[in-house]
Amino acid sequence: MHVPKPSEGGDVPSGDGAARDTPGGSAPRPSVASTAVPRVTGAVPAVRAAGTAGMAAGPGTRPAGVTASVPADPTPGVPATPEPLPATAHPGTSGTASPAAAVPAGPVTRRELREARKRGPRLFRRSRRPPRVRGAPSRAGRNLPAAIGVGVGLMILVLAGLLFFPLAFVALVTVLGVLGVLEVSRALAVRRIGMPLVPAVAASVALPFAAYYGGAESLAFASVFSFLALLLWRSLDPAPGAPRAVMAGAFTLLWVPFMLSFAMLLLQLPGGYLLIATLLLLVVANDTFGYLVGVLFGKHPMAPKISPKKSWEGFGGSVAGAMVIGALCAVFLLDQPLWVGLVLAVAIVAAATAGDLAESMIKRELGVKDMGTMLPGHGGVMDRLDSVVFASPMAFLLSATLVPGLI
Repeated sequence: MHVPKPSEGGDVPSGDGAARDTPGGSAPRPSVASTAVPRVTGAVPAVRAAGTAGMAAGPGTRPAGVTASVPADPTPGVPATPEPLPATAHPGTSGTASPAAAVPAGPVTRRELREARKRGPRLFRRSRRPPRVRGAPSRAGRNLPAAIGVGVGLMILVLAGLLFFPLAFVALVTVLGVLGVLEVSRALAVRRIGMPLVPAVAASVALPFAAYYGGAESLAFASVFSFLALLLWRSLDPAPGAPRAVMAGAFTLLWVPFMLSFAMLLLQLPGGYLLIATLLLLVVANDTFGYLVGVLFGKHPMAPKISPKKSWEGFGGSVAGAMVIGALCAVFLLDQPLWVGLVLAVAIVAAATAGDLAESMIKRELGVKDMGTMLPGHGGVMDRLDSVVFASPMAFLLSATLVPGLI
């Protein structure tokens, strides 16, 4: 009697090895144990993928890619070993086929993760910080080479005029004051606040020279006449917004040329150029030491809503550095006791920091990043004068109170 082979058709024997009737005859078929078992050629992830697919398809179905030679109900003791899945090509590739067994399915264990790290460590390596582009801003938002070059150049011009040509120093300060007024005017125009430029520029020229030639009384009279000129000039203009324009002009004159004129009052005194040199050195020390300490150790913002980059650590560095400079200047330049230089340093740093925060508040309120772009690495002229305009009146007042008879 002919016994059909499994490949000739008919049902596959069940797991218990019992015979079934087939159209070809009633003789029992051989059990699974007597047939050849396919060799295991797939990887463990392939078995997992096939089992996952089979469970998802439901009982009684075969996973995709498994041939019919795999028993549906294997005999106990004989493991089910499906054939390897066919090579598949991922969409979007150049047609190169990758075996599906290489794509793991299911949760990744720690052992598999370690093995994957050994095979391809670069996939799990933390990316390094990209190299800094030459000329790009630093962590504090400045182009350091340009900032240092511009700062040194300005210091040389100021000190040369201060020591050798006092009138040239007054002219340089006047030019800086006029540029600062123009920058503030452009910044106010962002909020549609028109400041009377002609009387404002004229007052910026008149106030420093009045303080240099006539002293504090001339500065006071020149300031009063400047405010009256602003009011009369704007009263003759029929454009709307006169109150805002007059207030903006008065504020700008008080902020820039009036406060800068106190440096001219210092210059008028005997040995006043040494006082101004001390003032400038303390302002530079405030900026330099505050910047260095703030970048390296700054973690606690001083005024995060106004100036997020200014920290209390940087302020402490400014005070410490300025106290060293102030003590040296008091002993070697001013011929005063050591405590005078220390007090002067703390007061100048406090005033310079207040001026910096005041300008940051105005810029944030107007919605501008810098007052201008005239000085590379610094921004505008007012971004450099913000500390000096507050420190000049402080130095004048301290020189009148700490050193009796100086003024």
